[in-house]
Amino acid sequence: MAKAEVEVITSERRRRHWSRVDKERVVAAALQPGATILGVARAFGGHSSQVFRWRQQLCWKETPSPGFAAVTIAADPHVATARTQGLIEVEIGAETKIRISGSADPAIVTAVIAALPAGS
Repeated sequence: MAKAEVEVITSERRRRHWSRVDKERVVAAALQPGATILGVARAFGGHSSQVFRWRQQLCWKETPSPGFAAVTIAADPHVATARTQGLIEVEIGAETKIRISGSADPAIVTAVIAALPAGS
């Protein structure tokens, strides 16, 4: 059996708490001309991702989340006229052509196609 090395950490290291005033000071330094996020983060002992997040929280307004709007479904008056102006055209070979204009009842279309000669 091999011996494993174990490291024991005895100190209680806690996260640093940044007050709003501290965050505002860091963000203000990051907004200065020529300042870099990484440079500011290092100068204040923080991490660049913290500075990006604080800048987003403190500088940009939150957009309201989209809500629901009332919707009313009404019949489209143009749908009825569009159906009556339809055209179905079927070409079978060079000699057979079927043209149905106006409103086409499915039963009539089925009957016309069934009436075609079997060789078409």
